Amino acid sequence: MTRGLRKTYGTSEAVVDLDLTVPAGEMYGFLGPNGAGKSTTIGMLCTLLRPSAGEARVAGHDVRKDPAEVRARIGLVFQESTLDGELTARENLRFQAELFGIPRARARETIGDLLELVELAHRADSPVRTFSGGMRRRLEIARGLLHTPRVLFLDEPTTGLDPQTRVAIWDHLHRLRREQDITVFLTTHHLEEAEHCDRIAIMDNGELVVEGDPGTLKAVVGADLVTLRTGDDEAAARAVRERFGLDTDTGPDGVRLRAADGAAFVPRLCAELTVPVHSVTVTPPSLDDAFLHYTGRTIREADNATGPAAFGPRR
Repeated sequence: MTRGLRKTYGTSEAVVDLDLTVPAGEMYGFLGPNGAGKSTTIGMLCTLLRPSAGEARVAGHDVRKDPAEVRARIGLVFQESTLDGELTARENLRFQAELFGIPRARARETIGDLLELVELAHRADSPVRTFSGGMRRRLEIARGLLHTPRVLFLDEPTTGLDPQTRVAIWDHLHRLRREQDITVFLTTHHLEEAEHCDRIAIMDNGELVVEGDPGTLKAVVGADLVTLRTGDDEAAARAVRERFGLDTDTGPDGVRLRAADGAAFVPRLCAELTVPVHSVTVTPPSLDDAFLHYTGRTIREADNATGPAAFGPRR
């Protein structure tokens, strides 16, 4: 829970008056481009950054008044790997257990269970430097769960991974959520990842723009995207504007327009056109469409405008 949470660096406002409530057991996602304030928010919630103003409580404890209690109840997976490549997977987890003061007998059992959970038991005694990016990420997630946290924070959990490995990581996250019954709070600028969340907060320029479940946010856009490739795209676009009163956009991909219930609209559209229609695709509203609706730009455009960043200003 946060109320009026704010982080400033001089005259730069990284997070502005953020109000959030995340129920226990929820998969909650921060969606936004680099520089939106996502990682700065996680930094404050994890007690790595001190808020400039406002209140934040994690697992029932105030991040400023009880930082040690907060840290004891959270797990954190950073964007960048912080594993020791010269140690084995088991040794990395054992070192983490010692830092948290977990008794050795209990740590040994927990480490074995977690390596099974993330499907790394067969590589438990291999040096981490021999692991792929996806294996390292799974090990870092296991490390974040070692002390049985109530909240797991994931900052861009699949950054730098190929699409197939991203799918595997998400399979593991859903599995551990079922088996561990924890709250997962993650940041991402990958739209397909945000679809996994129960609720999403769209962040832009340090502010919470809107929050809701993915379906509700996409429903606000309303209309489907219809893309036509025809024998004469310019003539087809004119006909759509004149006969249906719809705005069109003509480009290399063909004629683009938006229509409610695109699948039902397409037969009427094709019947009215006098030019040959080569192909038609109907795409339902996406989270990128929702981002565009609420911010006036796509998340990809926002990413290109801000570029990469880290904990600090504009995150």
